[in-house]
Amino acid sequence: MTYRVCFVCTGNICRSPMAESVFRTHVARAGLDGLVEVDSAGTDGWHEGDGADERTVAVLEAGGYESDHTARQFQASWFSRLDLVIALDTGHLKALRRLAGSADDAEKVRLLRSYDPAADDDLDVPDPYYGHMEGFEECLEMVEAASPGLLAAVRERLEERAA
Repeated sequence: MTYRVCFVCTGNICRSPMAESVFRTHVARAGLDGLVEVDSAGTDGWHEGDGADERTVAVLEAGGYESDHTARQFQASWFSRLDLVIALDTGHLKALRRLAGSADDAEKVRLLRSYDPAADDDLDVPDPYYGHMEGFEECLEMVEAASPGLLAAVRERLEERAA
């Protein structure tokens, strides 16, 4: 059975497609690409149908990641098919938990940086959209730092299912 993870930021053109691309690469390198499905969306639909921000694409490509992406808005009905919904900041976390139709669905929502053991008390990945390239590079660093911990958690869930 496929384990489904969806990353969520505001418009689905900066942080969440970056996290999707990085995590998909981690999943593939771990040999789990047939078992884990990785996706992303935004809490809002402002950029629906657009590609990722050109700065996101540039940072991903410089890091050796693929960047094929089309923005879309997260739908409450998706909770039923998702195993884990990863929010990029506390505002997204709250918005997604409000959308959740049950306590079980709300429990599926987690902050990305909660999987980074070196993260400080601020678990938000800052929105780089209105800034410069450095913000996108910092975002990538945060995503990369949290991905191994997230992968370990997903692998643990897959092992529990197999048991």
